[in-house]
Amino acid sequence: MKIFTLYLVLQSLSVAAGFNLGKPKASNNIRGDRSIIEEANDVSNPIDGSSIQAMKDRRQFFKQIVVAAAATVSAVSNSSPVFAEGGVEGSDALTDVYFGVGCFWHIQHEFVEAEKKILGRGPNDFTSRTGYAGGNKSDNGKVCYHNMRSIADYGKLGHGEVVGMSIPENKIGDFAVEYFNLFTAKGERVDPMDRGGEYRSLLGLPGGSKHPMYPSVLAAAEAKGMSLQLGKGNDPDTLGKKMVWVYDSKEFPFYQAEVYHQFHNDFQSPAYGKAYNSLADLAFDDGRIKSTGCPDRV
Repeated sequence: MKIFTLYLVLQSLSVAAGFNLGKPKASNNIRGDRSIIEEANDVSNPIDGSSIQAMKDRRQFFKQIVVAAAATVSAVSNSSPVFAEGGVEGSDALTDVYFGVGCFWHIQHEFVEAEKKILGRGPNDFTSRTGYAGGNKSDNGKVCYHNMRSIADYGKLGHGEVVGMSIPENKIGDFAVEYFNLFTAKGERVDPMDRGGEYRSLLGLPGGSKHPMYPSVLAAAEAKGMSLQLGKGNDPDTLGKKMVWVYDSKEFPFYQAEVYHQFHNDFQSPAYGKAYNSLADLAFDDGRIKSTGCPDRV
């Protein structure tokens, strides 16, 4: 494949310069035809000075296009787009996304497990963080959990609870499958007792429905019998509707939640254990989660 690509590049460049390489063909002549330079150096074959200079110019030209072609082939061979299920092209570049359905404590644990299973990540690599998204505004860049001081209350600002993460673009479809598996067979969240826009089902991608991996997210939703609708911000609860709001994460960014809410036990499962809970301190110490300026334990 690389050789054929090199030939195509050489052919294009040579035609542009007034030469034609012709079609590549095999030859039984090991020596091959005499080169123009050999003929030029053959004293028995008289050639005037201008012809010799033209031949040298041609040799220099071909050296240049070979270098250019090699660089082009290298660039082509080093770019390795992959295709997700359904033929959707994606790369392995890390992409920030978020998913939410009900309380974010349980959802974070499930996405940590997904990072382990799909990406082989460990305690020092997990990127899943609880947070808020989907609102139309913040309080000078701050969004906080409900608090006695009423500072940047996420509910009043129209946000929902989500889990944000940084994953390879070509794995977004796999994580979408994990996300929709968090819903019940009837397409409901597992904690229907939590109600209101803060607990709505939502997800965010750069560009929203225009993201190249969006079709794989849509396929995961439809496989669960659910629909996707474009969010406008401050959207209502999705309970009983079997649908998920989709946001452009550039327009509706992710706001990390307080350290207190990171790697927290939930009310849906037995306690996850100290090893899991201590991931919050580990991530805080190495900078993966930060102080938000909200009322918190740090």
